[in-house]
Amino acid sequence: MRAATVLASLVTSALSLVLLAAPAQAASTVDYVALGDSYSSGVGAPGQSGTCLRSNNSYAAQWAARNSPASFQFLACGGAVTDDIVNTQAPAMRSGADLVSITIGGNDAGFAPTLLTCLTSSDSACAAKVDSGKAYVRNTLPGKLDAAYQAIRAKAPGARVVVLSYPLIFDTSSLLCEMSVAKRRSLNSGAQALDDMIRNRAEANGFVYSEVRDEFSGHGVCSARPYLNGLTVIPPQNSYHPNTNGYTYGYLPALTSAA
Repeated sequence: MRAATVLASLVTSALSLVLLAAPAQAASTVDYVALGDSYSSGVGAPGQSGTCLRSNNSYAAQWAARNSPASFQFLACGGAVTDDIVNTQAPAMRSGADLVSITIGGNDAGFAPTLLTCLTSSDSACAAKVDSGKAYVRNTLPGKLDAAYQAIRAKAPGARVVVLSYPLIFDTSSLLCEMSVAKRRSLNSGAQALDDMIRNRAEANGFVYSEVRDEFSGHGVCSARPYLNGLTVIPPQNSYHPNTNGYTYGYLPALTSAA
C-alpha cells in the first residue's frame, strides 16, 4: 500500500514538472514582437527610456522576461498611430515572427486632446469632443486599422497576432475625482466605442482580440486601488496610462491567456 502511494506521488510530481515546464519550452522557440503605442511601450510605469518611452515594466517586456522567447523585438513607441505601424514598426519586424502583440488606435482617435478638453472644459464640451472621436472611430479608423493589420500580416504571415484592447479609464462610482461623473462616463463610452471597432477589425483580419476591461474592472482612475494613473505632472506623459499594477495584473494576464 505504501509503495503504491509513493509511486502515485512520484507520477504526480513528474506530471506537474512536465506541465510547468511545457510553457517555458514552448515559449523558448517563439520569436515575439511587441508593436503599438504607449499602452504597449510601458508609459505610466517606472523605467521609461529613449524617445519611445519603453519600460521593462510594460506587459510586453514582462512577458518576455517570464517566458524567455527565442527572440524579442520591442518596437512599441509612445505616441504611435496606425500610420507608424505601416511605415515604421511593421517594416522593422524581423521576418518569421511567431507571436505579435499590439495596442493601436487610441492616438488616431484623439486620446490626448480629448482628455485635455475634458480636464479643462465643461461636461457638455467634453461630451462633444468624445462624440467627435466616436465619429472618427466609426468613419475613418476602420480603414486605418485594416492597413496596419495588413502590414503586420504581410511581414509575419504565420504569426499569432494578439490585439489588446484599451481599458475603461475611469471609475464612475467615486464622488471624489479630478473629473465629474458625467465626464468620466463620456470618456468611458468613447473607450468602449474604440474597443468595439478594434475588435471588429482585428477579428475581420483573422487576429486574436484580447479584452482587458475585465482585468481592469474596479481599478479605474479614482478607484480605491487604481491600475491607471490619474493626472500626473511629473512626468506628464504618465497621465491616464497604466501603472505597474495595470501592466502586471491587467495587460500581462490578457496577453498570456491569448498567446
